[in-house]
Amino acid sequence: MTIPRRSWRGAGVLAAAAVVGLTGGVISAGPAAAHTPTWAVTCDEVTVDLKYYTPNVPNTVTVTVDGKDLLPTETFGKEFSKKLTLPQHSEKLTVRLVVKDGSKGGNYSYDGEKTADVCEGEPTPTPPPTESTPAEPTPTESTPSETPGTETPEPSDTPSGEPSESAPAVPAPSESAPPLAETGSSSATPVIGGAALAVLLAGGGILWAVRKRRTTQA
Repeated sequence: MTIPRRSWRGAGVLAAAAVVGLTGGVISAGPAAAHTPTWAVTCDEVTVDLKYYTPNVPNTVTVTVDGKDLLPTETFGKEFSKKLTLPQHSEKLTVRLVVKDGSKGGNYSYDGEKTADVCEGEPTPTPPPTESTPAEPTPTESTPSETPGTETPEPSDTPSGEPSESAPAVPAPSESAPPLAETGSSSATPVIGGAALAVLLAGGGILWAVRKRRTTQA
């Protein structure tokens, strides 16, 4: 059976169209698939690899660990590749990658999380000591025993070790003190008065004799 040439031509055109369509689909799917971020998380580092993004637009990438920035927001163009070291940890960490596509529509943005396991040999953190408040002792009131006939001495206001100030003792009057002088007139008073009068009279007589002698001589 002979196949007409037109049938061969029609089959060739269909095959070529199928090949072109398949090739175009692969080519168009390549960049789209490449937009999916390639990143990996181990116990001690994070690897981020971004390719085939639209250049000359503000594409951004951010990496956080338990809500804290491991890679602050950074702007990139067509590609971005970086390795980040994780801090030492004794518990699993949640690593988050946020990529924002700056092209129109932002169809290739990404927001995902991965877990970083604990590396072997990491020291286990020791829990801090718990501070316990000592219980306060309950005060007990004890009444001092009182013995009949005895009184408890009251504390002195004067501190111990210092001499206490006391009023000086007033000396008692001695029985051998001399008697007080008498204020009345004594029996010797007339004798003293007579002697004084005699002296005055004698002085007056001598004075009168001297004056008389001077007058006679003149």
